[in-house]
Amino acid sequence: MKIAIAGGTGTVGRHVTEMLGRRGHEPVVLARSTGFDLLTGAGLSSALEGVDGVIDVVSTSTLSAAASTRFFGTTTANLLRAEADAGVRHHVSLSIVNASTVGAGYYAGKALQEERVKRGAVPWSMLRATQFHEFAAQTLGGASRGFLTLVPVMRTQPVAAREVAERLVEIAVSTPRGQVPDLGGPREERLVDMVRAYARATRIRTRVVQFKLPGRMGTAMRDGALLPARGTEQGAQSFTQWLDGVAQGTPAG
Repeated sequence: MKIAIAGGTGTVGRHVTEMLGRRGHEPVVLARSTGFDLLTGAGLSSALEGVDGVIDVVSTSTLSAAASTRFFGTTTANLLRAEADAGVRHHVSLSIVNASTVGAGYYAGKALQEERVKRGAVPWSMLRATQFHEFAAQTLGGASRGFLTLVPVMRTQPVAAREVAERLVEIAVSTPRGQVPDLGGPREERLVDMVRAYARATRIRTRVVQFKLPGRMGTAMRDGALLPARGTEQGAQSFTQWLDGVAQGTPAG
């Protein structure tokens, strides 16, 4: 099958791209580095000619609801329009566990993305996953100011990006299934502990300090609203196992 990956060079997308090729499928990477900008939509229709399905794993770095809704609203609309024009038969979307319930900050954009996919003309499947193990590194990189790193109070149940990618590939090569079961990690963690452990493992010298993010998003992060429901399917690799791989230079997820 010929499958396009929107955001195919990112945290999950690179795994999706590699897995599709290894399993004999033809991946088409839609990313700025390959000449495609989902915010303008230019060239998407021609890029999707002959494509059987699209896996959308694009992301953006923002805590702003306005910025997030602009990004996901625009990229999703452009992608779905191009898919319909090209006759794509299956759109696979990656969202976040409880994003539509929280609907604030970054999650406001994901909630809008979910709505547009469900109302779109292209048959769809949607997987909601928890944050990835790599979230610790992303937080450290984005929140550090010199030797100080400010980390919002957050309860999370991180999952391996590679395991999310495996699930997305399985979904994409099948028929559209609508909303599929959520996927979470094997155990709950505190984000501040994850960031501190990642800094130690990678020998980054910084003082990690927690703070309470204001607003609905901050409340959701603190009170566990972003944790998966009891009984949700769980990935196998824990954050500690992933971090062991990072320390050894061979992260598996």
